[in-house]
Amino acid sequence: MIFDKLINYLKLDKQEFIFQFNSHPNYPSALAFSDTLNFMGIKNDAYELDKEYWDELPEEFIAIVENSFSLVKKSGNSYAVYSEKAKTLDKEELYKKSTDFVLLFEKTEKAESKMAFNFKPILYAIFAIVVIYSFVSQTIFEAIFNVLSLAGVYISLEIFNQKFGNTSTVIGSICGGGATASQNTNSCDKIIKQDKTSILGLKFSDFSLIYFTGLTVLGLFLPATAYLVKGFTLVSVLAIGYSLYIQAFVEKTFCRVCLLIISILVAQVLISSLFFLNISFGIGIFLLAVILWVLIFSAVIYFNSLLEQKEALQKSNAKNLRFKRNYELFKSQLQENEKIEFHDTQTFSVGNKEAKIRLSIVSNPYCGFCKDAHKLAESLLEKYPNDISVQMRFNYSPERSNEKYDQLISDLTHIYYNKPEKEFLHAVEEWFETRDESKINTLSGGTATSENLIPLVEMSKENSNAGLNFTPILIINGYQFPDKYDREDILFFVDELIEDDEI
Repeated sequence: MIFDKLINYLKLDKQEFIFQFNSHPNYPSALAFSDTLNFMGIKNDAYELDKEYWDELPEEFIAIVENSFSLVKKSGNSYAVYSEKAKTLDKEELYKKSTDFVLLFEKTEKAESKMAFNFKPILYAIFAIVVIYSFVSQTIFEAIFNVLSLAGVYISLEIFNQKFGNTSTVIGSICGGGATASQNTNSCDKIIKQDKTSILGLKFSDFSLIYFTGLTVLGLFLPATAYLVKGFTLVSVLAIGYSLYIQAFVEKTFCRVCLLIISILVAQVLISSLFFLNISFGIGIFLLAVILWVLIFSAVIYFNSLLEQKEALQKSNAKNLRFKRNYELFKSQLQENEKIEFHDTQTFSVGNKEAKIRLSIVSNPYCGFCKDAHKLAESLLEKYPNDISVQMRFNYSPERSNEKYDQLISDLTHIYYNKPEKEFLHAVEEWFETRDESKINTLSGGTATSENLIPLVEMSKENSNAGLNFTPILIINGYQFPDKYDREDILFFVDELIEDDEI
């Protein structure tokens, strides 16, 4: 299912969205789509709404148009629809091509796409350096030849990325324009994705990337490399003929992006044949060219193999996660443990005391692994302020304590009982970030506090009697979080836990 325009409009990380959507136990249902948007920070509500009420919908909503989740935007008497591609429909067409499913959403700051590293600025900078050098240091035809090589590299890179599921706006604009957009797009996909060529795992389009990258480097040393460059461009005539044969007689459809690459190759053949005249052969240049092609060829093989393995692992992981994220399975594992009854549920308790979900964290302030558990609980508390309460059940025993620990617990107790809840949460967060007792003492008022710690001692005894000696441990409504799951997996089940009256 393709909804590239929708993902781009919502500014989501496409790979993350696809992975989370594919790994949902109800994939590819509307529930899976809605849950994935919620998980990525886009609050939404789904409805089955008769078309007669659609005029009352907000200007932007999500619907299933032509069997694809699509963003629908009202624009006067027409509707702009964003899915695999953007299109405009009138009301009658939209109603005819849509189901009654509508999803109302609210974008948040967390919905912004998060990319760890964007290589494109570096790529553009390299391209700019090559172009400037070519026009400053070489003849006009040598410079034009290098610009054509760069164009070939860029288009080939876009095809290379698209092969692994990444959307290319460049390829889409070349293949998807005009009245026959759908046909053109399908033609490009058919040629690119169903390429049967395989040499050491590389497709015909991969050799395009290798060829243009090598030609770009050799082009920087023109006219010294003119002999080799001219030879390679003449050999590319074979590739042009092969590509045209495949499109015309095998696939029986023409790919616009392939024709564009062929045009670049033809232009380079003409330039090299007509203007690269003063050429000489040097064994040193030839050996350097061989090394260059071997390095580029090896690099493309390596990255191709690496990305194929990554794609295979993601698909396998998505299938496994559908099983793991099944709520009924999680619930059975949760209830497999004997329910723990705590008598003290108020000490260091934050959030809505009447909430349906009571999350308890058994921890120790000096436990290095407890920091992430507290962060997780606080994030849940922030996201579900009315549905979750959190109790921090520190293991504390005066017999196994020291002066610093006693003072820290006393300061936290003082903040809990005498200051707003937010300040207590801030103090706990500050402690796990800095591990500085003096900062917590400052937050409590700056003087040595001496609070009644008996409730903490009794709470620790309850933890010990229940066998909760190791930290951190998460407990949901008295049920210990299953060992077979990572603590962060609770994020997938919170909504269903809240709706489950049995829990």
